[in-house]
Amino acid sequence: MADTNLMSIPGQVDPVPVARDITPREDGRVDLIGLPKADIAALFEGAGLDKKQAKLRAKQVYHWLYHRGVTEFEAMTDIAKTMRPWLTERFVIGRPDVVEAQHSTDGTRKWLLRTDDGHEFEMVFIPDADRGTLCVSSQVGCTLNCTFCHTGTMRLVRNLTPGEIVGQVMLARDSLGEWPKGRMDIAEVEDEAEYTADGRLLTNIVMMGMGEPLYNFDNVRDALRLVMDGDGLALSKRRITLSTSGVVPAMARCGEEIGVNLAVSLHAVTKVVRDEIVPINRKFGIEELLQACADYPGASNARRITFEYVMLKDKNDSDADARELVRLLKQYDLPAKVNLIPFNPWPGANYECSTPERIRSFSNIVFEGGISAPVRTPRGRDIDAACGQLKTAAEKKSRAQLDREAAEAEPEPQAS
Repeated sequence: MADTNLMSIPGQVDPVPVARDITPREDGRVDLIGLPKADIAALFEGAGLDKKQAKLRAKQVYHWLYHRGVTEFEAMTDIAKTMRPWLTERFVIGRPDVVEAQHSTDGTRKWLLRTDDGHEFEMVFIPDADRGTLCVSSQVGCTLNCTFCHTGTMRLVRNLTPGEIVGQVMLARDSLGEWPKGRMDIAEVEDEAEYTADGRLLTNIVMMGMGEPLYNFDNVRDALRLVMDGDGLALSKRRITLSTSGVVPAMARCGEEIGVNLAVSLHAVTKVVRDEIVPINRKFGIEELLQACADYPGASNARRITFEYVMLKDKNDSDADARELVRLLKQYDLPAKVNLIPFNPWPGANYECSTPERIRSFSNIVFEGGISAPVRTPRGRDIDAACGQLKTAAEKKSRAQLDREAAEAEPEPQAS
């Protein structure tokens, strides 16, 4: 691992090298979630195993972590019983700490999560008849200051690590009961797992939660590589979409190094309006952004770029705006789809949602221009889980209130 610092592990005289993108734990153990197989092997070798044994154990552990979803080393039945306490003493299988879990009346779920160093962020699961989409955060807070977005009113605290990003996917699978079920033969060497892959509820991932993914490029890339790894979580890149507000210099790199679907938060077709509501436009303008979209590796009619467009009353929703949107996308010959998003209100917002009639007229003009422009149905509004509404509850509730609610949610001990 090239980028390392040193962390002591209990029972070790020499400190073990740990990547700087791991959040240190108070107990000194190293969280393995977020690490690829080669880095796990390096940690095991640094903790005292010989090279051959470290490589074998890393392969076994990697399978249990990412393919089976276990959270305790004792559950790794093909690893020798004497080895499991050694692992437990030095390493941990982490998940984000759940501060609060909410269910919407429409089936949407939202989790307020906490990192090991006490920072909070949110993720959302949206179930549909033909898919289940997990909206994943990449940062604690945001630096973009988009004026229609509640998350944009937060300050940026820090980037999430690969483990904290992929941990959201794993926590969702925990909650949905979606790890493979079946039998693993007990052996002291690696053996083939026999399991049945049940139907999935979580089928798609969108990097559309808190933060700008391309401002945390390396960690997002490394997390998604674990998600897409056939020996890991094994989710196809065609089922993953990364959303950016227009960090133009990183867009080509995203296509080359990650290769997932691209969504762009456009939201306006003129410089004046986009400068106001998406301030990054002052740095990377509409023309530069659309050219980067045209150059995006892998974009085609089969893999269209999605343009997100929030509908703001009397701001960006006129028929003229719709016609200009069609003109721009055709000018750059973009394989495009436009998602029209009714504005989701939040306390203190300076905007109103366009009327249903205005949204319908806008959509019809774009469709008539030969570009798909469906209207996204708002989901999870009653729990502030809809697009643009995410903001950690730490800024909405007192810590005492959150701790009290967490205590009340704990199940009562059963009498023996």
